[in-house]
Amino acid sequence: MSPAMHPDDPGAEQPFVSHLIELRDRLIRMVIAILVVFLALFPFANDLYVYIAAPLMAQLPDGNTMIATQVAAPFLTPFKLALVAAVFLSMPFLFYQLWAFVAPGLYQHERRLAVPLLLSSVLLFYLGMLFAYYVVFPLVFAFLAGSTPEGVAMMTDISAYLDFVLTLFFAFGLAFEIPIATILLVALRLTTPAALAAKRPYVIVGVFIVGMFLTPPDVISQTLLAIPMWLLFELGILFARVLLKGRLDEDEDDDGTDPDGPGDSPAPGGGPRPGTSVGGELDPALDDESRWQPLSETEMEAELDRIDVEEAARETSTPVPAAINSVEEKLKRANRLRELDSLVAARHVLYEVLEEGDEDARRVARNILAQLDD
Repeated sequence: MSPAMHPDDPGAEQPFVSHLIELRDRLIRMVIAILVVFLALFPFANDLYVYIAAPLMAQLPDGNTMIATQVAAPFLTPFKLALVAAVFLSMPFLFYQLWAFVAPGLYQHERRLAVPLLLSSVLLFYLGMLFAYYVVFPLVFAFLAGSTPEGVAMMTDISAYLDFVLTLFFAFGLAFEIPIATILLVALRLTTPAALAAKRPYVIVGVFIVGMFLTPPDVISQTLLAIPMWLLFELGILFARVLLKGRLDEDEDDDGTDPDGPGDSPAPGGGPRPGTSVGGELDPALDDESRWQPLSETEMEAELDRIDVEEAARETSTPVPAAINSVEEKLKRANRLRELDSLVAARHVLYEVLEEGDEDARRVARNILAQLDD
């Protein structure tokens, strides 16, 4: 066995099967944790349902109660609630198991960022559920109870009510994860805080659309979900700027000038613009008084002929360095490619000449590029 595969080495790369075994063990621990919490909650399932139903019961008219339209609903509905509550309450342990499985494959700086994000995601999910229960439920149920038509008794089925509140719990818990998602997008260099802030109008429209799909068909719950989502989006941008400030400053220093500025726009075909180097800066050999002027067809042909004559003279006298021959060969190849209508390949060769050639070669290359642009 090689040293890299030694089982006692904590930094050794483990085979794929060992990863599957570890994943299986952690999933078993997660299931056991949910089962233990469920067994602890099940004796209090009915009391738990009464607590969850309190916001609706407080808004029902006198004499109205909730009903069970199915035979097994009085047992299965609290059972379902206890199971879902067990999953929600076990979430810190579940996330810890996922973290323990993924952490060995992360770098140290990634671990330092992941731990606070992991804890914040759990707290924000719980905060979203509490916001739904204490703020959204009273307003939504008051609105629904007040809009009941005359002669209709509002007597909600317990199963339908549980599905309703669980949907809202999940929607608000997920919506409160927006700051975490925003920070992760910036940390992974998929976007920047400035780019996210520029898309603010689209985000505002988007959160109302999401609120329309994730909440019941009433304006209050949709608005109460959309507004916090927008505010959390702004909070995520703020946290991303604060937490990742050092790295964002480094990225700006590495970028240098604005890539969208007028001096950095690429030439057609993906290379540098004529008269610029590969980095996008103006050629130092060119100033305001000595900028090149387009040659006519006759002048360009004469220049090419002159290069051919010089090349022949050099071949008959002293050896010419390979770099000069290479540039001249590239000019000839670019001219042949232009005659064959292989414009993209010709541009690529000419951009190499602009980088490697002398002043005369660059002048010819720029004129050929100008003709290709025309």
